[in-house]
Amino acid sequence: MNQTGTAEFNHQVLIAVDESENAEQAVRYVGFVLGKTPGFAVTILHIIPDPETDYFPNQAEKDNYLKNYSQRMGRTLERYRHILLDAGFSADRVETESTLRYCPSMAECILSEREEKDFGTIVVGRQGISRKEAFLFGSVSNKIVNHAKDCTVWVVG
Repeated sequence: MNQTGTAEFNHQVLIAVDESENAEQAVRYVGFVLGKTPGFAVTILHIIPDPETDYFPNQAEKDNYLKNYSQRMGRTLERYRHILLDAGFSADRVETESTLRYCPSMAECILSEREEKDFGTIVVGRQGISRKEAFLFGSVSNKIVNHAKDCTVWVVG
């Protein structure tokens, strides 16, 4: 209990995002539900998939692509951060992270980040793929729901 007699807790929330409308919707939902609730800290995460070495004709083109992509995602992450600040989160409770990783599966990379930093909740937007595509290839959100352990998963869509 704190001095006001209310329970304090520190719950770490991971919002895995890309540039999609569903990702932004997930950020807005977290802001709506938790924005004015004390005890929650949020990390907005974007994983930049490390392209295969033969995807670009040379290293300079790969470096240029990654630089441009990182800058664009940096602006997107900052916009998402401001959505949470406007919803009531304090600036010291919202972080953004963009990391370059080789990802055989984006879901695996997100779950790995969750485990490394011990987030209690993962939030993802539902991908805008058809049921047929989800059946054939699986979706990131579906894989996270089916493989996450010791945490809560919110799929917003």
